[in-house]
Amino acid sequence: MNTPAAPRRGPSRLKLFFWLLVVPAVLITLYFIAVLNWNYSTGERAGWVQKFSKKGWLCKTWEGELSMISMPGATPEKFYFTVWDDKVAAQINAAMGRRVSLHYDEKVGLPTTCFGETRHWVNGISVVPEIPISPGVMVPVPPTNGTAAPAPQAPGSAPATPLPSAPVPAPAPTPAPAVTPAPAPLPAITK
Repeated sequence: MNTPAAPRRGPSRLKLFFWLLVVPAVLITLYFIAVLNWNYSTGERAGWVQKFSKKGWLCKTWEGELSMISMPGATPEKFYFTVWDDKVAAQINAAMGRRVSLHYDEKVGLPTTCFGETRHWVNGISVVPEIPISPGVMVPVPPTNGTAAPAPQAPGSAPATPLPSAPVPAPAPTPAPAVTPAPAPLPAITK
């Protein structure tokens, strides 16, 4: 007696849904959580913020450009950064035009620009109060009460004593140059 074979059952639709949609979604979510919480590097950059604006088609992030000068006369290096926190963005906007130090975390492995156009995410700022231009060079401070600012001195030199003021003589007038008449034209030569 031949018994009919039991119908072959495939995987249930629930298992198929689980393996094709739920597992990849969970793995992608875990990947983004790991990448957003892990930093490749952390550091500080100092310079002057040149550009700072909120950009993006769908995901709006604050994008900026910091100009860093290592030595006077050297070509400035640019440091591009992203800001997610609106409080830090407000602090950077308030410090535009002054020398600042930006604290950043470098994020690696984010696949789209929706998280920012750069890998450097700024999360703190401090304004640098004074900068030395180079050793021995002093920047004169503008006067506040209408008097002239003292001239800068070289380090280690004695303070300059003011010279007595003497009237400066006016320059002597220069005589006008003499006008000489033009020479007479030469006769034409004929053959």
